[in-house]
Amino acid sequence: MKKNFALEAPNKKPDRVLEAIKADVNKYLARERRKTLPEGVDYWDFDCKVGVDEGSAQRVHVKELSKSIDQVALRKVPSVYIEILATRGVRAK
Repeated sequence: MKKNFALEAPNKKPDRVLEAIKADVNKYLARERRKTLPEGVDYWDFDCKVGVDEGSAQRVHVKELSKSIDQVALRKVPSVYIEILATRGVRAK
């Protein structure tokens, strides 16, 4: 998923817009995790980037995705860019 989310919406409070963005991201992660794993893969890992736009997006861990979205929203910018790419994860034994 590579998407720009608007942080401002008419007739909606900014906090509700932010919650909707986070819910959309969490639904996407859950949908990707439900996909069947290929042979030899232990889990789905995710490469995530968050920023004001695609050029300034920084890599973040999937667990810190929500915090990073909040940090971008605190800058009072009109939109946030989120990139989430599913990768194959193999546990080291």
